[in-house]
Amino acid sequence: MPNNDYFAQRDSFNLRKLYDILDNMPSFCREYFVGIESSTTVLTRLNYAYDLRLFFYYLTTEQTPHAGKLIKDITLHDIETLASYEIEKYLSYLSYYENSEGKNQINSEKGKARKLSSLRAFIKFFLAKEYITRDPTVVIRKPKIKDKEIIRLEHSEVEDLIEVAENGTGMSEHQQNYHKNTAIRDTALVSLMLGTGIRISELVGLDIDDINFADSSFVITRKGGNRVQLYFNQEVGGLLYEYYELRLHNQRVDKSEKALFLSLQNTRLTTRAIQNIVKKYSHLVTPLKRITPHKLRSTFGTELYKNTGDIYVVADVLGHKDVNTTKKHYAAISDNIRRNASKKVVLRQEITESDDDTLK
Repeated sequence: MPNNDYFAQRDSFNLRKLYDILDNMPSFCREYFVGIESSTTVLTRLNYAYDLRLFFYYLTTEQTPHAGKLIKDITLHDIETLASYEIEKYLSYLSYYENSEGKNQINSEKGKARKLSSLRAFIKFFLAKEYITRDPTVVIRKPKIKDKEIIRLEHSEVEDLIEVAENGTGMSEHQQNYHKNTAIRDTALVSLMLGTGIRISELVGLDIDDINFADSSFVITRKGGNRVQLYFNQEVGGLLYEYYELRLHNQRVDKSEKALFLSLQNTRLTTRAIQNIVKKYSHLVTPLKRITPHKLRSTFGTELYKNTGDIYVVADVLGHKDVNTTKKHYAAISDNIRRNASKKVVLRQEITESDDDTLK
């Protein structure tokens, strides 16, 4: 497989992990994953598989009617005859448990809700095929998820973050010595996230040929594999071009390596590496905020919404399939937009502030 096709490589790797999991699951599971293949990504199916494997592990190891069974021996009849109480016990179990590798795991209400959704989708698939006649999850209430405070960077913090990435402000002498080798790359990387709101997976997958400075655009691969063209402003373009030139003329890079953002080992930067880069710089700027690449995306979305007031534009640029997802994250600033909008309409231009005061 060509080295430059990052997303194809990632999908191939995840498919192998999915097949390994299915080899140790009940045989009917394979039919389910084949059935949903056309409507889901490989990563989505892999996450479903992890959730279902945990459910089967619970059934066979905890105090359930099927304790002691092998996972492969679980049948669809075993699932449809489960009492709803068993599902409630499973959700309770998810709060704190020891996995098959002996590691302690915890789940928030959000994690429980996702695992319940995975199980419901699985059962509904076989209900639709009339392999079973009952859904034991139908009366189970979805765990209530508390809305988290959305953390974003203030404008001054954005400026400080780029300053730290560019000049290493506030770093120790040891950090400064290392920073000299990564400053241009990291400044371009941070600026691109702040200036376009791309996801970390989209950033990791960028190839050098995806950038077009002639019209200040670049092409990314969205969730689901769609290729989308986005644009960057002049400031981001200048910082990106400086790194692009450095990357293009790096003689130590293998000719077959097409990744835009490279590690010091001249291989494609990983998701974890980018997370650590953002964490390192943001901690120097705002140590009380836990800033991640997704928080930089939220910062961009907030600024875009404040400047356009158009939730549909924000949804399109961020790549949200459902505008309600966008509304959920940016509804908090809608009041400010509505307040400012009220000042835009003037009924009687001739009334001055002094005239207005006499009417009070």
